[in-house]
Amino acid sequence: QVQLVESGGGLVQAGGSLRLSCAASGRTFSSNAMGWFRQAPGKEREFVAAINWSGGSAFNADSVKGRFTISRDNAKNTVDLQMNNLKPEDTAVYYCAASRYSNTDSRVYKYAYWGQGTQVTVSS
Repeated sequence: QVQLVESGGGLVQAGGSLRLSCAASGRTFSSNAMGWFRQAPGKEREFVAAINWSGGSAFNADSVKGRFTISRDNAKNTVDLQMNNLKPEDTAVYYCAASRYSNTDSRVYKYAYWGQGTQVTVSS
């Protein structure tokens, strides 16, 4: 059974940092791009960051550029999201996802596997 399990969420003050981790099990995703998405109450799920199969290419949503960094360790089958200078508008449930493809993409439908999500709350 394929599983993606996120961890590292929590409550932080504005300007603080959190590091989210996603551990995959049941199969290896070393040939797949990985991504992070988030969903705030009453809003649609939105793209945050993605990284290609090798880790050699990554890109972020404009809203988090310069603050968030995605990385992966194929040997450990994990993908992380380092979040710095957090803002109240970053408050959401954050989801890890594995793409059907090897190259990065921001579109939700490109991702076949999803974690259960981890809550990030940023207080002002």
